Amino acid sequence: MEWTNFPFFGILSSILWISGVIIIWLPGGGRIRKTFFHLLIITGIAVFGFFLVALWINLGRAPMRTLGETRLWYAFFLSFIGYIAYVRWRYKWFLSYSILMSLVFSLINLIYPENFSKTLVPALQSPWFVPHVIVYIFGYALLGAATIVALKGLYLDYFHTFRKSIMNLSDNLVYLGFAFLTLGLLFGAIWAKEAWGHYWTWDPKETWAFVTWLAYLLYIHYRHFHPAKVRTPLWMLGCAFIILLVAWFGVNYLPAASDSIHVYS
Repeated sequence: MEWTNFPFFGILSSILWISGVIIIWLPGGGRIRKTFFHLLIITGIAVFGFFLVALWINLGRAPMRTLGETRLWYAFFLSFIGYIAYVRWRYKWFLSYSILMSLVFSLINLIYPENFSKTLVPALQSPWFVPHVIVYIFGYALLGAATIVALKGLYLDYFHTFRKSIMNLSDNLVYLGFAFLTLGLLFGAIWAKEAWGHYWTWDPKETWAFVTWLAYLLYIHYRHFHPAKVRTPLWMLGCAFIILLVAWFGVNYLPAASDSIHVYS
């Protein structure tokens, strides 16, 4: 499986996801239609997942090295999280936004295809490479989903009637996402010790990852001590996600990142 095959799998999964979302928003209901909806969404996730696995096998390494490769995982995890959240809480709007974000990341990869290298530099040839990147991307997807909830909450707070369930959902997503961020930091520190001899070097990527971790920790503490507040923590989530985006790919454009140990190409 090559990157040139992605348009087929990306477009097919997108069609399945869009069809499923349209069906779930149609008025009325019925067992057959609900079954068809679940089948479309699950098949779309399976098609996307199949491409990831096949690409992994072909490359002989985990497709997690470049931004394009991580966008594949982000699109996959967001669709998966959106579907699980729908099954658990029946939030059609949350599933729709999650699918929309998955489509955006898929579209970016369709517009900007990448040339994949099958070899990894020595620093990436470590057993910590896969768990470190996987937990981070899954954490990013959860926190991205929390941001979707925050945007919905702000809209309701400013223009409609705010629902407490919004905060409960955002809290649960942040708790899970924060746990994965913490694992990512720990795995990264162990990997750094193995590869470079130090657990922490205040590399630009490490610094922004730590700032991101602190931003979500601040949200958790604020929610603990001010459970009745709504607008402020929702804005905090939006700001924290901007910091996350800087840590994910924005830091690559900073002058200080030119000598970063996290630049492999």
